Amino acid sequence: MTATGYFLLASLSLHTTKGADNIAAVWPPSGYFLALLLLMPARARPRISAFAGMALASLAANMWGGVPPLSCLAYTLANGCEAAIALRLIRRDRTEDLSFMVPRSVVSFCGAALGASVTGAAIAGTLVGAGVDFYLSWLTTVLLGMLIVTPPIVMLARMVETKAMGNAPPRMKAEATAILTATGLVTIAAFSQAEFPATFLPCMAVVAAAYRLGPFGAAAGILIVTIITSLLSGQGYGPIAAIDEPAKVKVLFLQFYLLSLLFTTLPLASLLIVRQRLAKRLEQSNRWLLQAEASALVGHWRVDIIGWTIHWSDQAYRIHGLVPGTPVDVNYSVKQYVAEDGAAVRKILEEAVRTGEPFEFQGRIVRADGEIRHVKSHGSIEMGRGGKAIAIFGTVQDVTETVENARILEAARSAAERVANTDMLTGLPNRRHTLAFLEKALAGAREHGAPLAVAIFDIDHFKRINDAHGHAIGDRVIHRVGQRAKAALRDEDMLGRIGGEEFVCILQRSSAQAAEIVAERVRKAVETGTAAEDGVPQATISIGLAVFDGELDIEELLHRADQALYAAKREGRNRLRMAA
Repeated sequence: MTATGYFLLASLSLHTTKGADNIAAVWPPSGYFLALLLLMPARARPRISAFAGMALASLAANMWGGVPPLSCLAYTLANGCEAAIALRLIRRDRTEDLSFMVPRSVVSFCGAALGASVTGAAIAGTLVGAGVDFYLSWLTTVLLGMLIVTPPIVMLARMVETKAMGNAPPRMKAEATAILTATGLVTIAAFSQAEFPATFLPCMAVVAAAYRLGPFGAAAGILIVTIITSLLSGQGYGPIAAIDEPAKVKVLFLQFYLLSLLFTTLPLASLLIVRQRLAKRLEQSNRWLLQAEASALVGHWRVDIIGWTIHWSDQAYRIHGLVPGTPVDVNYSVKQYVAEDGAAVRKILEEAVRTGEPFEFQGRIVRADGEIRHVKSHGSIEMGRGGKAIAIFGTVQDVTETVENARILEAARSAAERVANTDMLTGLPNRRHTLAFLEKALAGAREHGAPLAVAIFDIDHFKRINDAHGHAIGDRVIHRVGQRAKAALRDEDMLGRIGGEEFVCILQRSSAQAAEIVAERVRKAVETGTAAEDGVPQATISIGLAVFDGELDIEELLHRADQALYAAKREGRNRLRMAA
């Protein structure tokens, strides 16, 4: 395949377009051979065979075209070196196959072709002893051959290999055939006559092929234009052949025309592919964003400060109870918040615009259906030139369920805390809560000099009540004593049950005299209150009172009160005694 294809292309090029120096205007065999090398597996034996076939075909074609034998050898060596250098430059630092769909790969390919052409021209020129004109002619001829012929062959072979061509819809195949056929017909019409300068028409056709068919359309279109313009110009037809200049100038002009067409359309096609891929990615990202917003109940919004307009995403509309697309303005957005929250939101946004700092706020909105929802917003300020704020971007999330769950959780936590701190029998603070409260009160008395007193009391002869009436009645006595004692205390005082029939009164901001009055009132309330209740035996209490006197901890203060309680019991019970 290498030898046959190379010989046919070389012979055709030399026969139709060669100039006075036996160099063709375009050298397709170089591009054909490079394409075969790129498509071959990365093994040594096939490439050695390919180079051997190329050398034989090159020698035969050049000799058949009348090139001297020594020049044939020089040209063949130069063409072989060009292909090897181009292949090496393309494969250098590249693990994946060359793709003409990627702009960077197109640039890399063009650079490799230029480097190989420069080297080949230097080798050929040196071996045959030619001058600058020969060097430039060889360089442009081989460069055009690689740039024009290699891309369509590589892309077509890969399309066949991946079955992309076979899987393409018939409509797409018909469109590609029509576009490429039209490109050929337009080129024939432009270059078969010289009366009307219409060289721009093939350019338009190739641009259309690039736009509709991508890089393959651009490469195939350029190849068609190259074949037709080379054949017709070589036979003396068209505007280029009609130029009143030497043949060398005509060839250079044809080469310049083809290079201009190539460097216009092939990069354009690659950029269009990149644009299409980015558009698909953007479309997919937007679709995922909408799905994520709907799942997370999060929308986004943007306020144009210059035009004073606002944009809402579909989910932002749904959060506000509106149909997506309903006209809204900035003032409407703020007015959706309840009065007190709206003022805070406006203040936060104004401060963010002034400082340029990110913002966050949470508030309640009144939806279009009248339902109140909790929403949370995060956002940032978009800055323009000169550091001036031009827009506000933010997200809005419906956090009603979160707020409600937090409220329920807080209520449950408070209930659990109340249970953990409450004595189940009396409903009074239990021992843990009472002692913790006393710790705080003692710290305040120590630091600020606030008066503090502690009264400990228990029920007189409680064991007799239990033995005589049973534990159920005993529990009712404890409950009644606790309730009567609590009713006799002031709002700032605290009563807690610390165990059995023993209670503690914490009397804050009370002098010794005031504390004694309150404690005595508690004793009398218990004495008179329990006697009046049906089914509950009469009960009395003994109280020991201690006033804070610089104690370092609650144990010392409670110990003094406890000693006073024992003194009250020793002296006959149902009485109050003050600690020394």
